[in-house]
Amino acid sequence: MTESRNYRLVHGGGDEAEIPHILIVGGGYLGMYTARRLEKKLGAGEARITVIDPNSYMTYQPFLPETASGNISPRHVVVPLRKVFDRVRVLGGRVVRIDHADRQVRYEPNVGEPETIAYDHLVMAAGAVSRTLPIPGLAEWGIGIKTVEEAAYLRNHVLNQLTIADSTDDEATRRKALNFVFVGGGFAGAEAIAELEDMVRDAVRLHQSIDLDDVRFYLIEAADKILPEVGPEVGNKALNQLRRRGIDVRLKTFLESAADQHIKLSDGTEFDAGTLVWTAGVKPSPVVAASDLPLGPKGHVDTSEFLTVNGVENAFAGGDNAQVPDGNGGYYPPNAQNAVRQAPVLADNVIASLRNTELKAYKHKNLGAVAGLGLHKGAAQLFGVIKLNGRLAWYAHRAYHLFAVPTFNRKMRVLSDWTLALFLRRDFAALPEMAEPRQAFEEASRPQIEDGRLRRVS
Repeated sequence: MTESRNYRLVHGGGDEAEIPHILIVGGGYLGMYTARRLEKKLGAGEARITVIDPNSYMTYQPFLPETASGNISPRHVVVPLRKVFDRVRVLGGRVVRIDHADRQVRYEPNVGEPETIAYDHLVMAAGAVSRTLPIPGLAEWGIGIKTVEEAAYLRNHVLNQLTIADSTDDEATRRKALNFVFVGGGFAGAEAIAELEDMVRDAVRLHQSIDLDDVRFYLIEAADKILPEVGPEVGNKALNQLRRRGIDVRLKTFLESAADQHIKLSDGTEFDAGTLVWTAGVKPSPVVAASDLPLGPKGHVDTSEFLTVNGVENAFAGGDNAQVPDGNGGYYPPNAQNAVRQAPVLADNVIASLRNTELKAYKHKNLGAVAGLGLHKGAAQLFGVIKLNGRLAWYAHRAYHLFAVPTFNRKMRVLSDWTLALFLRRDFAALPEMAEPRQAFEEASRPQIEDGRLRRVS
């Protein structure tokens, strides 16, 4: 098959057909950082580089909980891909099939007809998606916090639940609106519930009929602890901190049903809740399974210590969609810390394969873990020996992530959000209609009067 005419781009002299083409599937941490390093270290005519991702930006996911609570603007946690590249082609769309044996992918642009794109070297950096379970009602009522759109929606939704409760005298409606359920006690779940509880604690002051005691936050975790990444001692202190704030943490408990927004837990508890946030794990992007690449037992790309895909040539992988051996019989955790550090090794090994030089193995010692649990609250374990809780952990969390967020532009924007928050009170404007921006126009186009009165908006 021939390459799509729309995809071709020459980055220098020479015949385009003779210039090796490096195709990167995914524009997240690994994809963006790998492409940047390849662009920097390869000559203009040495290779063509293409990144394919449905979004035109990279999302700095550790900031999503603070985006959900309004501490950071949604625009400030994303990095426009085209802004950071000079000679990398960015295609907006999805790879729906990878035929590495033929060195080609099936690509569906966000708008337009599917195309086939040929390549010489493949980098799998497709990341992960939320891992859901066949729980009744979960698909209909649950929401994740893996994307900036989900984080922005969640903020508007939670604030709108307060408005719903404050606008009715029906006790069942009020109770349902004021119940917030989060499933999963890892980083995403613990940080999200802590940040949003912090926001709601401030927001209830604006709602005359709501007391803080009326609001219930539930954190449901199947294991016997939360935040395993920070170690048992720090994690236990974080657990106690959440419980002192009134968050109902249920350990060794499962969500059994959420049908019709009626929550059923494995401990027998039942109640209605207008908010269900699912953070109970992730799985590799579906495109990984839609390929002929060898996979591991959990569906990740089977990768060597050199970040090459085992059993095939000219294919590389890392980050959330790969299992990378750690040299101790296990695998590196698929987190942002490893993805960022894998990128330069992966890029250098792609270059080494182009130039027929020696590859180098990926080795990384865990630097620790930091979690933000609301304003001036956090949990951290640094270098395996420094254990922090409260305000010091919160400082460590902000310092690390301010350093890690890509580009000087985004660092300054995040820092400006934090600085303004020192002098201005939190903003509680809720815009729930943003999820359906055409609703007002559609309503205006339909008859407004029904049976002599204004028609009820559904």
